[in-house]
Amino acid sequence: QVQLVESGGGLVQPGGSLRLSCAASGNIASIYVMGWYRQAPGNERELVATITSLNSIKYADSVKGRFTIARGSANSAVHLQMDNLKPEDTAVYYCRAIATTTTSWGQGTQVTVSS
Repeated sequence: QVQLVESGGGLVQPGGSLRLSCAASGNIASIYVMGWYRQAPGNERELVATITSLNSIKYADSVKGRFTIARGSANSAVHLQMDNLKPEDTAVYYCRAIATTTTSWGQGTQVTVSS
């Protein structure tokens, strides 16, 4: 089993920045993909960014050039640097880890972009 705990959400003005972090514990050696997803009210959960154990990275088109995903050593964490935030980035952000036998989600952290 893998446990995930997110941190770093909050309220920020348009154009501002936030850094989300997700700390992983448990059987982290079995993780081969980590990523961030988000869900806005009334919308389905959507992919934001993922990174594999070989550091292959994928971004949603809506965040390319503004968000950067990075992985901590030995799958200990995954971070999301979010710059030039827009009101449409407002959502609950979830960390996800895909391991050899399980998929785990964090509890979510709220990001609100508003003036």
